[in-house]
Amino acid sequence: MSSSTSPSYTRVAVLLHWLVALLIVINFAVGLSMEHFEGTPTRDQILFYHASFGSLVFILVILRLSWRITHRPPALPASVARWQVIAADVMHGLLYVLMLAVPLTGYLHRVAGGHPVSFFGLGTLPLLVDKNMSLRLLMGSVHTTLVWVLAFLVLGHVAAALKHHFIDRDGVLGRMWR
Repeated sequence: MSSSTSPSYTRVAVLLHWLVALLIVINFAVGLSMEHFEGTPTRDQILFYHASFGSLVFILVILRLSWRITHRPPALPASVARWQVIAADVMHGLLYVLMLAVPLTGYLHRVAGGHPVSFFGLGTLPLLVDKNMSLRLLMGSVHTTLVWVLAFLVLGHVAAALKHHFIDRDGVLGRMWR
């Protein structure tokens, strides 16, 4: 099946997919760069953007989930093996959970450390927890671990899409590439 005959996601779903993907990649790189600026004012600026982009990812993923719930995704081609359909469903579920959990744990890490989270300087997010250093340390560790799990799953997601495009040539990648 060629990608031109394969059913596609809606334009909104495609836009949200690629926007969230881009923001995650950028924020991953920004997060990695912070360690090189430890103890400098530059680190605070980097952290400001990292937290703002993380908050934006969280908001966009909520929108994306809402869209997906109300707009059924296109079926995979009949040529895709049942185990791959199940694997794709599990992978997507895990990706959504992590795309919400990573920014949430980052937020909790910040506010539990007594640091408000600004959203691009437009305002601060509500403080849902009091200062708590034990929670801060825990959420910092959980955040870092979940980031690496998310990175691993994103690489698996990309590898599967490329396999479908270059090896299977079944139009699966074309559904999300308008």
